[in-house]
Amino acid sequence: MIAIFFGLSVVSAQPILKTKNGEDWLLTKGKYRAEVLETNKKELTLQNGLLRRTFHLYPNVVCYDFVNKSTGQQLIRAVGPEARIQLDSAWYNIGGLHGQKERAYFLSSWLDNLQTDATDFTFVRYEIKELKPLLPWNDQRWWVPAYTLPKGKEVTFYYRSTQENLKDIQVEVHYALYDDIPLLSKWLTLTNMGNKPIRVNQIAHEELALVEEESAVVGSPEDMWKQHGIYIESNFAFNNAMRYHLSDQTTHWKRDTAYTSQVNYNYDTPAKLAIYPEKGVGVMLSPNESLQSIRSWELLMDSYDRERRGLAIRKMYRTIAPWTMSNPIFMHLVSKNDEQVRKAIDQCKTTGYEALILSFGSHIDMEDTTSANLQRWKNLADYAHQQGIKIGGYSLFSSRKISEEHDVVNPLTGKTGDAFFGNAPCFGSVWGQGYSEKIKIFFAETGFDIWENDGPYPGDQCSSTSHPGHHDFHDSQWNQFQMQKELYHWLNARGVYVNAPDWYFLDGTNKIALGYREVNFALPRANQRILNRQNIYDATWEQIPSMGWGFVPLTAYHGGGPDAVLEPLEDHLEDYKQLMVQYYGAGIQACYRGPRLYDTEKTKNMVIGVIDWYKQYRDILNADIIHLRRADGRDWDGILHVDAFSKHKGLAMLYNPLPETIIRTIRLPLYYTGLKESVCVRTEGEDMQTYPLERDFSVELEVTIPGNGYTWLVVDDNVGGKVQ
Repeated sequence: MIAIFFGLSVVSAQPILKTKNGEDWLLTKGKYRAEVLETNKKELTLQNGLLRRTFHLYPNVVCYDFVNKSTGQQLIRAVGPEARIQLDSAWYNIGGLHGQKERAYFLSSWLDNLQTDATDFTFVRYEIKELKPLLPWNDQRWWVPAYTLPKGKEVTFYYRSTQENLKDIQVEVHYALYDDIPLLSKWLTLTNMGNKPIRVNQIAHEELALVEEESAVVGSPEDMWKQHGIYIESNFAFNNAMRYHLSDQTTHWKRDTAYTSQVNYNYDTPAKLAIYPEKGVGVMLSPNESLQSIRSWELLMDSYDRERRGLAIRKMYRTIAPWTMSNPIFMHLVSKNDEQVRKAIDQCKTTGYEALILSFGSHIDMEDTTSANLQRWKNLADYAHQQGIKIGGYSLFSSRKISEEHDVVNPLTGKTGDAFFGNAPCFGSVWGQGYSEKIKIFFAETGFDIWENDGPYPGDQCSSTSHPGHHDFHDSQWNQFQMQKELYHWLNARGVYVNAPDWYFLDGTNKIALGYREVNFALPRANQRILNRQNIYDATWEQIPSMGWGFVPLTAYHGGGPDAVLEPLEDHLEDYKQLMVQYYGAGIQACYRGPRLYDTEKTKNMVIGVIDWYKQYRDILNADIIHLRRADGRDWDGILHVDAFSKHKGLAMLYNPLPETIIRTIRLPLYYTGLKESVCVRTEGEDMQTYPLERDFSVELEVTIPGNGYTWLVVDDNVGGKVQ
């Protein structure tokens, strides 16, 4: 294990285990193909060399085998239903078998002794298809690294009920298994094939009796360790936390009181995983109508190491949501008139910027769909496109009061207010439905390329019974969420880039904020440098760089004195440059918010120089980050980009917050560069040195970092002493 002890940071960047063929799946491509195997028409196995999930089909489908092939870990300790649905007030199992007595482990020899229940939905048939894209994404030159759409297999199990009152309901349970990653996705489709409406109150599309992570005699489910061998993510997440695990609304770790041989005396071990929306579904399903549940992804983990777990999650995003790799270089313009927009477009073209976003506080209004307004912004979009610049704008949905008629009605008080943002419109109101339609009209008529959607639907329930988009509070969250998703899907199909400060990545968001405190940008520039590097470091454990954006206010923001602002830009050129280098050096775009990118020729040349440098090393700067040392203002800090498949295999960014030049011996963990024997390291692109890799795939080198400055190191392959 590689460890560098500086302050409180520890670097650990070497895997624990590899697959049986001796390869690390994080460093390979095209070697692990998804397949579906049928055994004696009684069993079906999904496997790809990294993951295996096996189902016994008769007398009903039951999953009794779920294995991480890299570690050999068996995750299943007991069998259960494939899913559960609540129709009106009654719960029904989808698939599953009953009668397992010992629930600490499962033996396949027990299968023949298990029974069905007459109330359960029963397996009818299955079908196998090639994996379909998650979204209708239209990649409009959004500066995405080379990628291929995910490949794999999809299996659908069909179920029907023998009960008279349920015979017209068809349930489909879907599994998608991906190539080259220990990942599968699961979701459920429910179809009303009868002639009467059905109330669907809840859908738990996944329930797994998992091996417990720890055995404790006493302890609550909240305090005990959950199974670390599996990571869950769903496309039902919102909370403006800028982190998935704090935004997740669906992952529930439950007690299993039927597991009577567990060590915990109160049966409180969190050994059952259930995935369902916390507030329920609550919709009326009309005849000949289908309802699709949320969709979740199950990623099997082979290590407790935070960096490796993060790399696995980052590969998941690159695989299932390649639009998250889109990373255009953009400016955040504060404008008062059209002429300022044209000047900013010209500056973007001159400096190498690729996009312009009209920031909050600008004179754009996307809700104005009058012909004059649409033509005005179409003319500006045409001008931007003639200069090779993408253009977008800011629009606020939530965190605003519309009216008593259209705002969210709190289910607890029966009044407006007390929503997630205090006051907020309901997406299901007449205004909310009109908002979505106006945004579509604006993009269709103007040709705009980017939508910065602040305050997207944050999960509010609404108890109004007069809003056309929902019946009452039971279905209000579900229906509003579907409206938000539909709008993002529409924009994705048109090739529109979506910035939004909430976790809608798996429904089309391209980028989210890193996470920051806005008033910090009123602090002195010296503070902002360190705080920004801390934000970058903290946000990139589970996100690829292109998923996040930072902030560089060029003019005063949330107050602050002369030592906080960058304007006039030439007067603060070193701070401006280092803030740019910190973000571009991390592969992260920032909102350079102000009226201009440069004020003098000297400033212009500086901006061009940084952008040219970023574009030269763009592939490796957009690659995964290995965390070296978090900024603390006391000594050096830095990050290391790695990519075994890039021209450059690594690039380290190292910073010195101290006023004097420092010389430090730094160990670079290079395992994830994929290099085996030796490497070439060049300081700021020059002075190439060849180093043999140590047994832990690291190199130790002496680095000089100027006072209040930075340096960068490029890591390349070394074949015959030459950089390849």
